[in-house]
Amino acid sequence: MTVEDLLDQIDELIDNAWSLPLSGGKCVVDAEQLRTIVDDIRGHLPSEVRQAKAIVADRGDIVETAKREAESIIRNAEERARRLVSQEEIVKQAQQKANEILTQTQMKSREIRKGATDFSDDVLRRTEEVLAQKLAEVRQARQILRNPQKAEQPGSEE
Repeated sequence: MTVEDLLDQIDELIDNAWSLPLSGGKCVVDAEQLRTIVDDIRGHLPSEVRQAKAIVADRGDIVETAKREAESIIRNAEERARRLVSQEEIVKQAQQKANEILTQTQMKSREIRKGATDFSDDVLRRTEEVLAQKLAEVRQARQILRNPQKAEQPGSEE
């Protein structure tokens, strides 16, 4: 069942509710039935919301893994450089290679961070759009519930 179907159930519940006389359109609904539908809506939120939460959690792991990799590469480069101290040319080459590895590692770390950030931002943006759309639909439904006369006027959109 989709969120749209569940919102249709709420509409039907309201349509079938007992109207209170002289109350300005207020009605009595089965609270337990409404709570069940709201719980179902929460359970059927778009997968983007769950995916965004997972990405945010994974982002920290990705950055931490990149840092550990960078530190390990740096340690390995430093150890290798120490072993090669015996000859000046080899030492120079080792230092150059260590600097290259460090630079590459820093660039890779930046790329991983940027990729994780961009991906997270994109998923969160799409999630925000979906949630904004659903929120607008809920607000519209609430507005109709608050003022059913407007919904019945000619030229009004439902």
